[in-house]
Amino acid sequence: MNEAISARQVRVIDDEGGQLGVLETEQALLLAGERGLDLVEVSPQADPPVCRIMDYGKYKYQQAKRASDARKKQVKVEIKEVKMRPKTDDHDFQFKIKHARRFLEEGNKVKLTIMFRGRENAHPDQGMKQLTKAVDALKDIGQVESHPSKMGRFMTMMVGPLKK
Repeated sequence: MNEAISARQVRVIDDEGGQLGVLETEQALLLAGERGLDLVEVSPQADPPVCRIMDYGKYKYQQAKRASDARKKQVKVEIKEVKMRPKTDDHDFQFKIKHARRFLEEGNKVKLTIMFRGRENAHPDQGMKQLTKAVDALKDIGQVESHPSKMGRFMTMMVGPLKK
């Protein structure tokens, strides 16, 4: 930018986008200075390097603004966890499913976790039944993204919202 440009000659593009041709760097800097703008090197690999006359501060501001707008429009999917036990009673199970249903309607993913304690570890089939029951209850608004896997005391499964 400006005096940091090391090439002797540069191809200059003015602030309206028109070509001014190949000029000496000092001459291009004088042109930019007369207009109260900066000379910015856009393509240093070209022969001769391409420079543009522009308001560099305004350019950086617009870039930051575009990046922030892109971040605002980005959809953030959270993973919500619903924990149960293999012996969770029917009413409590329905209560947990209601929460999972709300999370899926909001567009979040749900991680269903079955926690085993003590002798329950010897019966992973009961946990599997619980997860199958949960998936059946959520099949109208959710789909299985990862099948049940058991790691230590926990059996987990991911359910995501249905694609529209």
